[in-house]
Amino acid sequence: MQACKFVGLMILLCAAMVSLAADGRWLKHVPEADRNGGNPFAGQPEAIAAGGRVFEDHCAKGHGEDATGRAKRPSLRNDRVQRATDGEIFWLLRNGGLPKGMPTWAALPEPMRWQIIAYIKSLGPATPAAAPSAADTKPN
Repeated sequence: MQACKFVGLMILLCAAMVSLAADGRWLKHVPEADRNGGNPFAGQPEAIAAGGRVFEDHCAKGHGEDATGRAKRPSLRNDRVQRATDGEIFWLLRNGGLPKGMPTWAALPEPMRWQIIAYIKSLGPATPAAAPSAADTKPN
């Protein structure tokens, strides 16, 4: 029962994070000391994989498996999120943004929050599908 509540909270938190992250107004509230905080797991393949598992288990239902968003839940691969510093995103996860419906993720262990950030940043911005080249459209 406790595990089901935790999973439900994680899904709600992922959905709220994306909504608030896409808006971008939260950025003006991040203190400078937090803004410049570095991710101890940035670029580490094991941490990125761990963050991906947390994302898959708790966030993909709302944001899509590729994190490009669904319905009213914006993409985590948009430019605003991808350009935000790791410290800014960590601040958002720790403090939430109740006016936009995002509760705090402070109960989630700090290393897991950094791993989620490492995973999201590893995805990079979403790019539109490439147009087929002449070679792709040439009959065989």
